[in-house]
Formats: sequence, structure tokens, C-alpha cells
Amino acid sequence: MATTALPRPAESEPTGLGGIQLGVALVLAVWFLLVTSLGLRGAFVAAPGTPPFALALALAVAAPLLCFFAWLRLSRSFREFVLTLDLRLIAGMQAWRWAGLGFLSLYAHNVLPAVFALPAGLGDMAIGVTAPWIILALVRRADFAASAAFIRWNVLGILDLVVALGIGTTSAALSTGATGEISTAPMATLPLLLIPAFLVPLFLMLHTAALLQSRQIIRGRV
Repeated sequence: MATTALPRPAESEPTGLGGIQLGVALVLAVWFLLVTSLGLRGAFVAAPGTPPFALALALAVAAPLLCFFAWLRLSRSFREFVLTLDLRLIAGMQAWRWAGLGFLSLYAHNVLPAVFALPAGLGDMAIGVTAPWIILALVRRADFAASAAFIRWNVLGILDLVVALGIGTTSAALSTGATGEISTAPMATLPLLLIPAFLVPLFLMLHTAALLQSRQIIRGRV
């Protein structure tokens, strides 16, 4: 039985897409370097004896997302770029979330608290481990992108990240900063800083792109 693969972006590439691709690549590079630079300077680390600086990390997550949605709303070329991203690539990038196993390891070594590490780690692992099946379904069925299963997987992926952010922020806000206290403070330093300040917003953007494409396909059937 023959299978139907999703069309590749290049097959229906809108005019000027190459320019927006370069722009997106530059924005991602600058974003990554900015987070790394701030992390090296300790911009997200609270003073000794004080709770972790939860507000700074919250802003580090929120600012890129606000820029993403503003760009999506104001730029037609960027919307076209988002709507032509290969869904198999998007799902493949989410597969990296199996690395949530690292949170469990950090909990086991008393680096992160269980209240944050366990839900964040297990949730990420669930999305990462199921990503290959999503990719396979997209390859086998061109209409899978509009299915309830695909939409549900992306919504659960977003929910996992939102819950982890909420627990992490709350945990940081409630920390006393006492010596020996196990808190989410390590998330404010490199290399862990890259997770909330770069990877989490990026994964949320990818889930959003997938859901937008799914909605476009569904609307096209009407």
C-alpha cells in the first residue's frame, strides 16, 4: 500500500521565503548569544542568602514569546514561513525533550527539588519519547496533521512546558535562599539557564507553528 508523504516546504516555497529564513536564523543566533552572555555575567543569579530571581527568568521566557507573536501578527512573510515549516522537522525537534531524563538525575543528586524536577522531567520525556510516532504518522498520512491526535499531542506538549514553568517560578518565589536549601536556583546559571530562557520558548513556538498549520488544513477542508 503506497504511503503519502507531506509536501516539503521547498515544493511550495513562497516568494521571499529565503530572506525570512535568513532573518529567523539570525534572530535565533542573536537570541542564543544574548542568553549565553547574560548567563555568563550572572544576570539571573540572586544575591547570596536571597531567593532565586524568579522575575528575571520569567521575563527571559515571556519576552521571546511576545516578540514571536508580535512578529507573527505584523509580518505576512513570517506567517508564511511559519505555515510552511516541515511538521516532521518540528516533531523531530520536540524529540530532544527526552533529555528531560536529566532533570530526574539532577533530582537524584539533590541539585533540583522533586516538586519541579519530577513533573518537568517526566512530562518532557513523555513528549520526546512519543515524537517518533508522530513523525511516522505524518509520513504515512498526509492528513494526520489535522487529526485530533496530532492536535492533542501539541496541546499536551504546551501544557507540560507551562506547568513546568509555573512550578519552577512558584518554587523559586517561595525559596528562602537559606544555605543548603534545594531550590530551582541552578536553573538561573549556565548551562541549565538555556532550558528556560531559550529551549522552552523555542519549543512553545514550534508547538504553536504546528497548531497553526493544523488549523489551516482544517479550514481548507470547509
